[in-house]
Parts: sequence; C-alpha cells; structure tokens
Amino acid sequence: MDFLTIISLLIALPLLFFVLIFFVPVVKVLVAKFVGNNGYAPVKGTVFGQVLYAHHLYDYQTQVAKKLPTYRLVGLAHSEISTTDMRNAEHILKTSFNKYAKGRHLQENVSDLWGDGIFAADGDNWRQQRKLASYEFSTRVLRGFSCSVFRKTAAKLTRVVSKLAVSGQVIDFQDLFMKSAMDSIFKVGFGIDLNCLDWSNNEEGTKFSKAFDEANEMMNSRFFDTLWKLKRFLNIGSEASLKKNIKVIDKFIYNIISTKKELLGTNQNPNVKEDVLSRFLAESEKNPETMGDRYL
Repeated sequence: MDFLTIISLLIALPLLFFVLIFFVPVVKVLVAKFVGNNGYAPVKGTVFGQVLYAHHLYDYQTQVAKKLPTYRLVGLAHSEISTTDMRNAEHILKTSFNKYAKGRHLQENVSDLWGDGIFAADGDNWRQQRKLASYEFSTRVLRGFSCSVFRKTAAKLTRVVSKLAVSGQVIDFQDLFMKSAMDSIFKVGFGIDLNCLDWSNNEEGTKFSKAFDEANEMMNSRFFDTLWKLKRFLNIGSEASLKKNIKVIDKFIYNIISTKKELLGTNQNPNVKEDVLSRFLAESEKNPETMGDRYL
C-alpha cells in the first residue's frame, strides 16, 4: 500500500464516520415520516440536530411543543420522546412507572457526575433510595424546616430583586432563581448556608456553584455529542473541563460530609436532625458498607 493510499484512507475514514452518524438518523426520519406507524409519536428531527439550537434549546423546545405536545427525535440506536401532555406524564411517572427505566444510555451519560444515586438509579437500588428518602421527607421536623428555609430564601430573593429594580439594573432572573434554588437546597439538604444570593465572600461556595452549573450543562451535551467518550479518553475539550468541575464538586461535598460528621459527633441532642444529610448520616451508621461517603 503506497503512501498516497494511506493518506487517502486516513482522510476518508473519518469523513465516512461522520456521514454515517448524520445519514442514518436522517434516513430514519424520512422513513418514520412517510412510512410511519400511527401508534408512535410524530418525528420532529434527529437527536444530533439539537446541536443547532444548543444556545437556545429550551426556547426551541417550547416552540415545538406548542405545535406538537408529544414528538420523537431519532438517533443511531434509539429514539427520544419529549412530551408536555399531562396524561403522558402521569402514565410514565405514576400509573405505569414500573414499565419505564432510566436505562443504560442515560446512566452511562450521567454516572460521572451522579454516580448511582437516586437520579441515575434503576430497579432495587432506586426503590431502596426512594423508600429512605420518602420516609425522611415525610417527617414533620424536616417538613417544618424545609418550609422555613423556603420562606426565608423567598424573602431574600425579593429583597435582591427590589434592590436591583430600584437601581435600574437589568435583572437576570434565571441566574437569581438558580442561586435561590441552590441556597434553599443546600440549607435543606446539608444544613449549611451557601449564600449565593448574598454575593458574600464565600469563595468556596461560589466555586462550587459555578462548577455544578457547568458540569450539568456538559453532562446534558453528552446526549448529542457522539465523540464525548473519545474526548473523555483523551481528556480534552468539554470532557477535560467536566473532570475539573467534578473534582471541585467532590472536594466541596466531601468536606461538608466530614464537617457534618464531626458536628453530629459533638451534638448534645442527637434526636434533632433537621437537614437531610444529618438524617442520612444517622441512617448510615446502621448500614456503613452500602452508605459510605460516595453514596452520601
């Protein structure tokens, strides 16, 4: 095999790979549209086509949903369904929940960030975690604590919005809602004040919040980035950034768990455990092998 042939193959193979990635879903779309089964939701496009709307994806999906409450996006090996029909949501999340698993595809995409926690778990693992979580969230102490936290955060958010409005500044509500959600969730979940809304001098909290936001965005991009596994292997691009962000997240969370363990060890009233982590730590003492720090 001469030199020119080798060069030609090196150029042609990647091109063929990319053609197949985009050609196969396009054929599937055409087949689904013209020889479609009436029992399936209509096809709107391909999974990979979502890349074109990456910077305004939710706006695009909202516009599509106004015309098609339920639709499919086809990919190489599977389809994805989006729905705003409440009957479908009830069917999937309640009436026939046992028929719908998150599946290997989703777990593979999110495991680096979510591990095998309740947001990624299936089957017995999910049922065990849900049983524990639903019991803890149903307790009167935690319900009262949660309501108090949400009221305080809402009041803080109102003050921030009022201050910005009086000064005539542009208000980024998505950012403010994200910060208020983080403040509430961390207080209820871990019993600590993240103070995202205060713009306080909490450098570690700010770094964590930024890393968490970016890591989730990168995790979502895996669903239409066919090269993410190669990027992870080579530790380049978005996967290199994701790896750094996960290190920031892990360090922050493990420090919280360690500190909380020390506080509970010196707590004179062990029956008062308002936040979720404190309650899970108490539970982990009964089952330390399966509820270690990684699980928490």
